[in-house]
Amino acid sequence: MSKKFIQNPILPGFNPDPSIVAVGDDFYIATSTFEWYPGVQIHHSKDLINWRLIARPLNRRALLDMRGEPDSCGIWAPCLSYSDDLFHLIYTDVKRFDGNFKDSHNYLTTCAKVEGDWSDPVYMNSSGFDPSLFHDDDGKKWFVNMIWDHRHNNNRFGGIYLQEFCNNKKKLIGSIKNIFNGSALGSTEAPHLYKRNGYYYLVTAEGGTFYNHAMTVARSKNIKGPYECDPQGYLLTAKDNPELPLQRAGHGDLVDTKSGESYLVHLCGRPLSGERRCPLGRETSIQKTQWSDDGWIRIIGATGDGLPSIEVEAPKLLEHPWPKKNERCNFNSKQLPIDFQWLRTPHPERLMSLTARPGHLRLIGRESIGSLYEHSLVARRQQAFTYSVQTSVDFTPSSFQQMAGLTCYYNSHKFHYCYISADDTGNRYVDIMSCLGDPSLNLTYPLREQQLMPTKAIERFTIPNEGNVYLRAEIDHHSLLFFFSTDENNWTELPVKLDYSIISDEAGTGDGVNFTGGFVGMCCQDISGQQCIADFDYFEYIEKN
Repeated sequence: MSKKFIQNPILPGFNPDPSIVAVGDDFYIATSTFEWYPGVQIHHSKDLINWRLIARPLNRRALLDMRGEPDSCGIWAPCLSYSDDLFHLIYTDVKRFDGNFKDSHNYLTTCAKVEGDWSDPVYMNSSGFDPSLFHDDDGKKWFVNMIWDHRHNNNRFGGIYLQEFCNNKKKLIGSIKNIFNGSALGSTEAPHLYKRNGYYYLVTAEGGTFYNHAMTVARSKNIKGPYECDPQGYLLTAKDNPELPLQRAGHGDLVDTKSGESYLVHLCGRPLSGERRCPLGRETSIQKTQWSDDGWIRIIGATGDGLPSIEVEAPKLLEHPWPKKNERCNFNSKQLPIDFQWLRTPHPERLMSLTARPGHLRLIGRESIGSLYEHSLVARRQQAFTYSVQTSVDFTPSSFQQMAGLTCYYNSHKFHYCYISADDTGNRYVDIMSCLGDPSLNLTYPLREQQLMPTKAIERFTIPNEGNVYLRAEIDHHSLLFFFSTDENNWTELPVKLDYSIISDEAGTGDGVNFTGGFVGMCCQDISGQQCIADFDYFEYIEKN
């Protein structure tokens, strides 16, 4: 029988900080969602090759409310585990991004089924982020997280805290111990504990989540340490190999199959050629591992630092593909398709309706496209470098303060937006605005003022005041083109080739540190407060590579 292979990334597009668990014949991966609602994505597989999105557990106010949280805050690095016939999900809600403080609150929720209704959260602590829960074979449970040190001139990444969790009392108990200060690479985070042959193994991420990222393994006979690092080097990193297609490799979790094969899931990034910008954000890949004779987990074939590969040998499991999804969504269900999310709020009924006009997604105009509170944006992840999107909207604005349309969106200060609005005489028009990534200014630039437009300035495109408007976006790696039509047959190209690379973690001025990825979707704003409506009757997303 010929070998089968896994193609990386296994979860393309914005799916960072993977945590994996095996339950029976099933594998589940939880990933971070940051400011996107509902919180935490969980994918399911039976073969480690084919994955499908099945749940977002943090789907009500009791579990998550992110209104007002800055870009790249919210849900950081969940940990998914299974014990006592329950799935356990540990997650962090980060309330602050800039400055010395993070205000990171850690919680536990449980459920018998991944797709079920998860329990109200149990508060754990707020001392740092990237928490995880380890279920020891003696019945004890241990909670670990990185410690955030805000003090001037101190290392912000202050080590890994360990504390026991009492399952009966539903709280942390006993003393807190710093069990690991990390290697010389620094920025030690993302701790996961495992036990094998009398050793406790601590896997952490180091070097920061950009191009110096790595994974470190340390072990101890005592869960409270001291821990010694693997003398061979880092479990995984691409930091010294900029030619590799998978960069930013780190932050991951280990899993074994029933047949005893070992694998590591980890985040990675795929930069555009010619520059280090990743519009797909941080993605999830997998590597095959093995245990050495002296008891260390290592990437197969590694003689020093482990390197990430695009193609990985698959486990000895029956292949189990999932049905392909339709490229076109017609909004005929009362539930939003699982590929779509919105921003921050646990009250989507204030933003949208799938029943007010059957067969349509109705968006209710709320705050501006830069709002951190109520922004009527429904979008899905970009999962390929080249793709096209098309939609149709019935929208009759009465003033320039009302807008609706199609956006390629990274966050509140990095987006391109093809929108419909009205001028002072009430006539509809199509235009583009962009925000090019300066959080200190947070300006938006109309089409005719952009630096990237042709030499000759153009005016807005006036369109009839009634009837649907069809909008299309064509994305090809670095570039974006918008089109519109009033009959779905005759299309007008908006004559500016936009820089799509700003839809990435690395783009923009300011600190340049962001953690999400490219989305594309439908939105509606009404900054007059009249709550205008825009009805979208389909959304089509087609990948081309």
